[in-house]
Amino acid sequence: MNTRMQVQLLPDRRRLHLHDGPIDLIIEAFGAPCEIEVGYQAATHRFATVLDELCSELSLLRSSYHADGPQPTGLVAQRMASAVAPYASQTFITPMAAVAGAVAEEILATMISATDLDRAYVNDGGDIAIHLQPGEQFVIGMVERPDRPSLFGSVTLTADQPSRGIATSGWRGRSFSLGIADSVTVLADRAAMADAAATIIANAVDLPGNPLITRVRARDLAPDSDLEDRLVTQGVGDLAGSDISAALDAGSAMAQSLLSAGLIRAAALGLRQQRRLITPPDTPLKITSSHGSLVHA
Repeated sequence: MNTRMQVQLLPDRRRLHLHDGPIDLIIEAFGAPCEIEVGYQAATHRFATVLDELCSELSLLRSSYHADGPQPTGLVAQRMASAVAPYASQTFITPMAAVAGAVAEEILATMISATDLDRAYVNDGGDIAIHLQPGEQFVIGMVERPDRPSLFGSVTLTADQPSRGIATSGWRGRSFSLGIADSVTVLADRAAMADAAATIIANAVDLPGNPLITRVRARDLAPDSDLEDRLVTQGVGDLAGSDISAALDAGSAMAQSLLSAGLIRAAALGLRQQRRLITPPDTPLKITSSHGSLVHA
């Protein structure tokens, strides 16, 4: 029995908070009250097993992923591996790059398989899995920086669109980044896919060798980091406008390649007050800006 887990309805009596170790979920479901109750019970029951399941394979999940190497057996871990697999032949990546999205995805899948909900979301620290029945929609805020609740815009997701996952990455977030993006928000078909892609794009927003960027070995900050001796960003100085544009150009090129490959549906990149928006030319997505402008790259 999991005695660590914390379960509570938030004061609004609508959202469920699940916490266990480093995993912290906010869940909200919409539909008949009896169906919501069943969904929350299913989420709680499944969540109780997730952390121990991941810990049982932690060494493998913190290792560089290889398609021809050992594969994880847990359901969440398999979601993680599937999400990072498209990148493994080109760059170093571990399944941990998709852990938050994969957990959100697994809990949501458990809920919708247990009951009939109009719509629902599972938010794992900003990486969100979404369920929408026909005719339903969500309006989701996009953060300016992962470390503070400041929004620069919002996106409207409708049931007739394929995106069911949204994730945000950046050097100021809770995970380490090799790049200098303040934020990269990605829409993808699944939350784990969005999580992995946001990591890849955020790493690409970079100015290698720039003396205004402070980098530290990941293991010096967290001895058990899956990034080991790789240099992660810990500070970004007062960059020139041309440097900001160059870093965003690099990230935009990466995002465009992932869009062309079908790995993402859209991305919004931000560094200081400059932002780029990557979407298909005929996208039905409704993306609005709270302040400033979103420049299509």
